[in-house]
Amino acid sequence: MAQTAFEMRGISKTFFGTQALKDVSFTLPEGSILGLIGENGAGKSTMMNIIGGVHMADCGEMTLFGKPYVPKMPKDAIDNKIAFVHQELNLFTNLSIADNMFLDKYPGGALIRTREVKKRTREILKMVDLDESVDMLIERLSLGKRQLVEIAKCLKADPDIIIFDEPTTSLTGHETQKLFEIIQKLNASGKSIIYISHILNDVKNLTDKIVILRDSVVTETGDTKDFEIKRMIKSMVGRELTQIYPERKSKPEKEVVLKVDNISEPGIVYRVSFELHKGEILGFFGLMGSGRSELMRILFGLDMHSEGDVYIKGKKAGSASPAKSIENNMGFITEDRKGDGLLLNFNIAENLSLVALPKFSTKKLRFINTKKLEEPILKYIDRLKIKTGNICQQTAKSLSGGNQQKVVIAKWLVADPDILIVDEPTRGIDVGTKYEMYCVLNDLAAQGKSILMISSEIEELMGICDRIIVMSFGEILSKFSMDEFDSQKVLASAFRQNN
Repeated sequence: MAQTAFEMRGISKTFFGTQALKDVSFTLPEGSILGLIGENGAGKSTMMNIIGGVHMADCGEMTLFGKPYVPKMPKDAIDNKIAFVHQELNLFTNLSIADNMFLDKYPGGALIRTREVKKRTREILKMVDLDESVDMLIERLSLGKRQLVEIAKCLKADPDIIIFDEPTTSLTGHETQKLFEIIQKLNASGKSIIYISHILNDVKNLTDKIVILRDSVVTETGDTKDFEIKRMIKSMVGRELTQIYPERKSKPEKEVVLKVDNISEPGIVYRVSFELHKGEILGFFGLMGSGRSELMRILFGLDMHSEGDVYIKGKKAGSASPAKSIENNMGFITEDRKGDGLLLNFNIAENLSLVALPKFSTKKLRFINTKKLEEPILKYIDRLKIKTGNICQQTAKSLSGGNQQKVVIAKWLVADPDILIVDEPTRGIDVGTKYEMYCVLNDLAAQGKSILMISSEIEELMGICDRIIVMSFGEILSKFSMDEFDSQKVLASAFRQNN
């Protein structure tokens, strides 16, 4: 019988008067892979923060290989050979891969042994199949490659227990498969692993045991082989989901609300042209580096373009800027919620009202009508099931990653834009909330709103969009109407220019 690597017994924790964990218990057998699943705000992040010494439990106890484990700071977890691969990257983008790898402790102390640092970094990068120069700056890497550097960092200390928190959110299919091979290899070498993910098929295929959280308590635990996906979902959300995608309530109109004409920027996008119709959900698919996100940043005015024009409702947009785009009733739910989407040290109410303030202020004196603003804020907190305490006191950074994503989404919905760009809107949110998000997009389209949607999941685009555009290396390769949707054809099109 396998020894218990880690055990949590009767752990409870409260924040801002809200119960984050209630009497939580589970065991991690040595050399096993344990899947931890639950809706956003169910308590997964709080559990990991208690294990990692970020927070102290209000009550309960933990053991590590049979001995009492009471971490009071993150260093205690590191010293006990527990490593974390966080969903949110913890890298210094202006430093090299090698510097990020050894920033906590360079070999040689004051006299850094640079040759040794680079040699060891190359060895670790090979473990995650990342073929990049150790001198490469992090800012020059794609999000997927940055995630692999984050994983490599944790392997440097040769931990006994590794906790992966949504590690595949920024990875391509190939990188995800490589990660699973790494996890299985680590597990075969005797490492004990906790794997947190909203992608239930991955949990089903990768793990030995499952722990399910709902509303701060453990609802079920057991061997993975005994759990079908439907059972996982029902235990997570408290009900069965009979369908993944809602039926479309409307069809796009003929009116063109956005026309993109030969937009180009050297090394980024090349002669991109398309039209977005009123009430349409237009999907964008492509492999990492295809230029989808870069194109959307250009359209919203975050980045410049050297050629081409953008027309909004028949009028030439001219020089674009985020302020001008917002004025033109355009919104942008960005992929990087922490870097671009949130003011982390501001409270939730301030984040939710930020974009909408001009619409709820008097024209002359600019007084904010807080009563009218409160209505859509509370509406979308309820609609997206954002789990929070007092929204005027609790900061955005104190929320779980999934709830932070919901705040970013709600912030733009409160502003009620006519054209909405959504870049990976369901990344890091649970299956129940995904369905609610799809319903929201559906409702917006039915109201005549128009949506540009980027997703790395072909099935998601096929389930929600009217058309799909495929990009590669900054160019549009193919366009698919709804009656032409075929996942293999869409994927083959994305690979076409890469072969």
